[in-house]
Amino acid sequence: MYKLVIRPILFWFDPEKVHYFTFSLIRILSKIPGVPFLFRSLYEVKDARLETTVFGLTFKNPVGLAAGFDKDAKLYQELSNLGFGFIEIGTLTPKGQEGNPKKRLFRLKADAAIINRMGFNNGGVAEAVVRLKNNSNVLIGGNIGKNKVTPNGEAALDYEICFDALYDYVDYFVVNVSSPNTPNLRALQDKEPLTQLLQTLQNKNVTMPKQKPILLKIAPDLTNEQLLDIIAIIKETKIAGVIATNTTLSREGLQSEAKIEMGGLSGKPLTNRATEVIRFLAQQSNNAFPIIGVGGIHSAQDALDKLDAGASLIQLYTGFIYEGPNLVKAINKAILNRM
Repeated sequence: MYKLVIRPILFWFDPEKVHYFTFSLIRILSKIPGVPFLFRSLYEVKDARLETTVFGLTFKNPVGLAAGFDKDAKLYQELSNLGFGFIEIGTLTPKGQEGNPKKRLFRLKADAAIINRMGFNNGGVAEAVVRLKNNSNVLIGGNIGKNKVTPNGEAALDYEICFDALYDYVDYFVVNVSSPNTPNLRALQDKEPLTQLLQTLQNKNVTMPKQKPILLKIAPDLTNEQLLDIIAIIKETKIAGVIATNTTLSREGLQSEAKIEMGGLSGKPLTNRATEVIRFLAQQSNNAFPIIGVGGIHSAQDALDKLDAGASLIQLYTGFIYEGPNLVKAINKAILNRM
């Protein structure tokens, strides 16, 4: 139904406008008595064998929604009814910001991909916290970043502000230094500034009543030498794990005319590279830390490949847009089928 009827209609329109329209539609439908139950009955796979404990948290299933879809924590409860085991909100910044000028989101239908240069558009961490206070039972990750106007030398303070604000309301944190759409942000992935940033957050974390897992989200464009640095940094700072990967700047093999657009590429063209990064990190670290695999998951087999490469959990974004919520169900069923 989604791929045959709904998606062709949605794909006629501007992707950013469709995103907000879909948000509103899901919210309205979810207020109708019985509809949340209907969504769960259609897309949720309930089976205790799907439960997995990673970095001290128990996930009802290993399929999550990646950051960027529900930036401002406006729809996490409703989205959880579509079968996800966890929802990652953000990227959030200390102050709200508009992001980059529109048009900033592009479909590459021939490549089953998306290019975005959103630029951390969000209403600010304080607004998200208000909505997160209403959370009842959704496992939430908080993806945090810095404001565009904040110099890299002062970036740690922005991440600390978000950490403090979200601490009571999220189950784990994700440090996003890998988006290509905030000027100079990826420079924070260099060994020295990244170590300092993560150590600052970890030092704060250990003073809290209960430590929250801190993960690092990395770019797929890192070299093997840089990935080895990431492994060393995780060992030194003792953060909980990695999310691999964010969007890529590569345009190799693309067919769509929109490939000329600036921004981060996600979707099927990222499938193999994201899996390669996961496998490299797992093998070179001897599985020393958990990895959440994300990037180019458009089928159950794509998800299984990432789990086989060393991921403990996976996340969807572009695949969810192209394939619809039935992809969540298909992945969870595939996991069960090979147990």
